[in-house]
Amino acid sequence: MSATLSYDQVSVGDELPPLDIPLTTTLIVGTALASRDYTPVHHDKAVAQGQGMGDVFMNILTTNGFVGRYVTDWAGSDAIVKNVAIKLGAPNLPGDTMKMRGKVESKSDDTVVVSVVGKNNWGDHVTGTVKLALPR
Repeated sequence: MSATLSYDQVSVGDELPPLDIPLTTTLIVGTALASRDYTPVHHDKAVAQGQGMGDVFMNILTTNGFVGRYVTDWAGSDAIVKNVAIKLGAPNLPGDTMKMRGKVESKSDDTVVVSVVGKNNWGDHVTGTVKLALPR
């Protein structure tokens, strides 16, 4: 993690460095179980296929964690996450890559709003915003 950015170091329009996350079965199953999400479609391929999916797919808790990690890796350890608002789209399946991208959308007081998109070969897996408090 980098040193924490200050509020004054960030400008509207700044782009966050890209983060590409290879999606493996181990990652999808392990993170679902680690977040205590035992829903079978996240760890049992036959059940996922029975629900019309080609394989197990990532749970929302993991997606939310990756969104938070992406923004805080950029902002630094003294940044305070005030709000995360995400919407899921295309599923994340093994063998694909989630490509995280972000941009500073606005600033007011000590709060910075970052828009985040995580895309895979199907389209947008996650879209949303993260509000951060950055030190002056």
